[in-house]
This record gives sequence, structure tokens and C-alpha cells, in this order.
Amino acid sequence: MADPKNKNTDTVLFENRELSWLQFERRCLAEARTRENPLLERLKFLSITASNLDEFFMVRVASLQDQKNAGYKKKDIAGMTAAQQLTAILEDTHAFVGQQYWTYNRQLIPELRDNGIVIVKDTDDLTGADRKMLTEFFETEVFPVLTPMAVDNSRPFPLIRNKSLNLGALVAHREDAGPSILGHTRKGKKSAKKQEKIRYEFATVQVPSVLPRFVRLPDRADGVVRLFLLEDIIRMNMSQLFQSYEVLTICPYRITRNADLSIDEEEAEDLLEEIEKQLKKRQRGYAIRLEVEKGMDERLLQILEEELSVEKEKVYEIDGPLDLTFLMKVWGLEGFDELREHRYAPPQPVPELPAGCDMFEQIRKGDIFLHHPYQTFQPVVDFVARSAVDPEVLAIKQTLYRVSGNSPIVAALSRAAENGKQVTVLVELKARFDEENNIVWARQLEKAGCHVIYGLVGLKTHSKITLVVRREEDGIRRYVHLATGNYNDSTAKLYTDIGMLTCREGIGEDATAFFNMLSGYSEPRRWNSLSLAPLWMKDRFLYLINRERQLAQRGETAIIKAKMNALCEPDVIRALYEASAAGVQIDLIVRGICCLKVGIPGVSENIRVRSIVGNYLEHSRIYYFHNAGSPEVYAASADWMPRNLERRVEILFPLEDEKCKEAAIHILDLELADTVKAHILKPDGSYERVDRRGKESINSQLLFGEEARRLAQANAPGGPGNRVFTPMKAAAAEE
Repeated sequence: MADPKNKNTDTVLFENRELSWLQFERRCLAEARTRENPLLERLKFLSITASNLDEFFMVRVASLQDQKNAGYKKKDIAGMTAAQQLTAILEDTHAFVGQQYWTYNRQLIPELRDNGIVIVKDTDDLTGADRKMLTEFFETEVFPVLTPMAVDNSRPFPLIRNKSLNLGALVAHREDAGPSILGHTRKGKKSAKKQEKIRYEFATVQVPSVLPRFVRLPDRADGVVRLFLLEDIIRMNMSQLFQSYEVLTICPYRITRNADLSIDEEEAEDLLEEIEKQLKKRQRGYAIRLEVEKGMDERLLQILEEELSVEKEKVYEIDGPLDLTFLMKVWGLEGFDELREHRYAPPQPVPELPAGCDMFEQIRKGDIFLHHPYQTFQPVVDFVARSAVDPEVLAIKQTLYRVSGNSPIVAALSRAAENGKQVTVLVELKARFDEENNIVWARQLEKAGCHVIYGLVGLKTHSKITLVVRREEDGIRRYVHLATGNYNDSTAKLYTDIGMLTCREGIGEDATAFFNMLSGYSEPRRWNSLSLAPLWMKDRFLYLINRERQLAQRGETAIIKAKMNALCEPDVIRALYEASAAGVQIDLIVRGICCLKVGIPGVSENIRVRSIVGNYLEHSRIYYFHNAGSPEVYAASADWMPRNLERRVEILFPLEDEKCKEAAIHILDLELADTVKAHILKPDGSYERVDRRGKESINSQLLFGEEARRLAQANAPGGPGNRVFTPMKAAAAEE
């Protein structure tokens, strides 16, 4: 039996984080392959796997490469060095990319064709009308934007931008073309060929990202929609870019660069300026992956490998179009609604906040639980917007991690400052890949008169909290919104999250203390309800897990249910193992990374893990502890990860109102009953779908939407007016 307390058994007890993440990618790919999903939804999932893999290479693989280059030998919790992880990852990702393109070529392309959508690849399939249209489009829309770049003794190899799609070519000067200002020879590098003179030049052109990735060919009588990719239009007309040259070979390629920012916050005089400076380096980070079209000319490939300093194992030969994220645009084609999942529109308003109500009065009646996207995000926007114009509101304080491109939240905060209210906003400039966006918002808020904090040195502020201070007849009252997701009205339509509006005095006091701690050096001696990371949230979780273990050891019923995005905190996993060994029944819903292993004899036999991958991205964090029949339920901005519990400012908040607690427990229970979108973790680290033989078909995401509609109808004018949450039976999952 493995001993959870013995760190020498880590290789038995833990899964590698990166390989676990790749298992999540496979679950997304499984959604692209299952015929139960509408065809265009499957296309969307394939696009998501491509986008996810880009970020994985830019951040996680790049970080491991940095460690390897630095000679870092420390092993991870699964007993693997950075070099060993890189070897395993590259082997796994090569296999995964093969599965992606098998899905694209063998499943999705034929089914698209059967449903009237064709992505034309072979130019022999183009009609005369097609060619005329494409030629005109190239000459008027594409050619003026292109910048062909030659490489010779006077022109160095150009900067190839991160994630840009490019066409590489070998060209040779035509003898009948007369003299040329370009050189005629390319000297091969010693490592490639012993100074042999090769009678060709390398040239490259970037496929413009400002233009659509594909064009729609002229309609035909059969009604089939035909699409032609932009890189193929350029390839057809490459000779026009090098008119004195013969184009010997052309092939698309794409590189992924190290995009992880390295910021010395201690030494930075101005964090905002330092981040702006580092952002410019993101396009120049070293290449971590090179994607080329399968069959690329060996001479062309050799040049790219040498100039970009990419080893063979980091070259991915692609059997199809590079960068499958373009499939998201295909998903959006008009006229194919029957091939998409029904677009869910959350009912408005939510029952506890009827149209035209006094929001503050409603919150005073009791805590209000919100479940997005099944319930609209508008109450959160309204909470800030109404506070901005309410003459009795004195101050608004809020944390912002990621916001939408045209954020109504930011607009409301600006309006509040202009109305003379005290507005304090922490804008986390270090939110990865949102840094530039957040810099813009920070400057706009400062210009409006808000007091803006740029995060804390050495920590990311990932908390989701808004505090509104209001003068009322009986004195000052504090209203608070706490949530598991960002203040982003766009992603709130795609991510599942929960939130709570409350005016509980203890939470209000804690919220004030929280913002005072962020803006200054004040930390209270006592907190009422909130638990903060990196201060004591981890200790709080360990206490709650160990309390269940002690109850089980005394022979009492002990249960833990938890839902999160990722689980890889070693101390938390060990505590779960000890609880399981003591008899605690543990059910975990972990969307992505899970370093915990199930089914280890005497260690994790009482732990079950499932992942739900559906039309919405599961993002909420809910933690349930049975506590001898007096359940405690919490929600948090934090996952059970080292970065959340040790390197970020996070908030764990209790759900004390019985209706809120019941709603959160129902989310856990329904997702644990899901038989359609759930994938079950197996002892070997793989996942498989629920065996539905003899089981009811339960799609938790569809059910949550139906429940929200029924609850809204019950509380609509003329409805029964039942504000009490009543879960539906699972049978309603399939309409």
C-alpha cells in the first residue's frame, strides 16, 4: 500500500500535470468526434483543441524548455525532470496532432460535404468562374497587403511573428528575365552542406491576419457552400510576387514562440511600463514549435529549421490546413442553424430581481444566488451601473482580472468616478494574454478619476469581488458581490460560474478589510467569513478535509464533493488520500488538470473523479463538506492548485443562506449524475465516457438551462410566484 505521507512514493501517487492537461485536450477532441453532437459544434471543439494547444506550447512547453536550458534538475510531483517531461510531451503531442487531423480529414470534412459545406483544397476542382473570382480578389484585396521578403547576403532572415501563418518558397532567377537586384545563389550552411552553392533563394510571405482566412466561392445551383483558404489563394498567385523568378516550391509554415513574460516586479520602477516593454518581446521569443504542411520540400524545411533553431522533434508535419482555429469561423456560417446546438438565451430578469425593482432592497431581503450562463449576467452589470448613479452610494471598490472588449463594467466605474463617488479598482496587469487589454482599461479608469491599483508585487490578484458602500436611513451599509468567474459579460455567456449578492455584515466588513489590504498595509487581526490566499485559504481547505477524515475515523458519515478547474496541489491531494483511506466518500468534478490518481489500493479507492466537457466551459469552483449532517458549502475564485493557493490573491466565501446552499449542492449533484457530457478518470490516468447502458440520459448543461427557464416562468407576472428553488427531475434532460 502506498503511503500518502511518504514523498518517496510520489511517482505512484501523482500524475504529471502536463500529461494530465493533454488528457483534457483529448476529452475536447472526443467532443469533436462524437456524432451525438451537432456537426458544427464538433467543428468548434476541434478549433478549441488547436487554440488550447497553441497556449500550451507558448507557456507550459516553453517554461519546461527554459528549465532544461538552465540545467534545472528538480523533479515534479510525478518524479519527472523538465527534460523527461519535454520528451514525454513531444511524443504525446505528435500523436495528438495526428488524431486532430485524422478527425478533420476522415470524419468532419466528409460530413461537412454531406451537409452542403465544402472546403476546396484541390485547384482542379475550381471552375472558370471560381478562378476569375479568386484572381480578382487576390489583385484587389490581397496583393496590396502582402510583403514578400527575400533572404540573401544583404537581407537577413526576417522576424516571423508568433502564431502567424506564412508561405515559404524557394525561387530561382529566370535566365530570360534579365539582370536582377537579388543575388543568384544561396550558400548552404556548413551544418547542412559544405558551402555548396545552391541556385535558389529562400523567400517568405506572411498570410495577412487582417483578411478573412477563407473566401466563399460563387454559389452553384446545387446550393453547396464552397470555401477556399486564403493561403491557397496566395499560393496560386505566388509568381506575381516574384515576377523575375521561377517559384520552385511553396509550402505553408507556422511557428509558436515562447510567450511567457519574465517580469522582475521588485526592480521595476513602473509595473505598467515594464509590462508594456515585455509585451513587445512576446513576438520575438524563441521558437518552441514549427508546423509545416506535410510533404514540404526538404531543402525548404532545412532552411526553416536552421534559421529558426528548431530541433527535428519540434517540427510537426501537418496533413491539412495549418492553424485549425479558423474552423470557429466556419462554425459561424449563416444558414446552417440545424447543424449547431440550440443557442441558449438566459431568461431575464432573474426571479429575485424582477424588472424595475430596487436592487438594494432585494438584496436586503436575503442573499441572491446567480448561476451563469443559465441565469443572465445582467444583474452583475446592473449592480455596478446602478451604484454608479445612485446618490446614496458613497464608494465602489472592485477587482478586475479579465474584462470584455467593450466592458459595461468599466464604463459604469468610470461614470461613478465622474459622478464624484470614491472608486477604487484593482486591475491585474499580469493576467496572461490580457495584459495589453488591461493596460488600456487601467488608463481609461485613471483618466475618469478612479484610483487604480496595478496588482501586488509577486502575486496575481485573481479574486472576484465588488464592494458598494451606501448611506441608508439606519446608517452605512455594505453590499458585496462575490463570484467564481471574471467580470466579463462576454465570457459569462460561455463559462459556467456562480456568484452571490449579499449585504451580510460580516462579509461586508471582510470586503472592506480586503480592499484596505490591497491598497495599503492594513490587515485586520480577525476575519469574519472570507478566507484568503495566499494567507490561510490552503490551511482552511486542509482543515475541512481533515475534519471529514476524523469524522470517518469515528464511524460517522463523511462526504466531500468538490468542483473545480484543476487539481494539482500536492498537500491537498495527500489530504484527500488520507481522507479516502479513512473511509471518506469523495466525489470530484475536475474539468482540466488532475494530478490525483484514483483506484490506488488503500489510498484512493473511495475517490471518484469526473470531467464534464460540454457546450459551456465549466468554470465554477464549489466545495462541499458534509460535516456530520450540517453541511458547509463554499465557493471560490481558486482551484486546488499551487499557484492559486500560494501565489495568487484569492477569496473563498461561504454560502450561508439555505437557498444559496441548496442551489450549489444541486449543481454538484446534477453534474455527478451526468451521463452525456461526463468523462470518468480511470486508474491508468485515461478518461472514458460514462457507460450509459441501462442508465438515464442526463445532460447537466441542458437541464440547468431548462431549470432556469422554468424558475423564471414560475416567477413571471401571472405565474405561481414560487421563489423557492425546486430541482427538476433528470428525465427532462432530453426534450
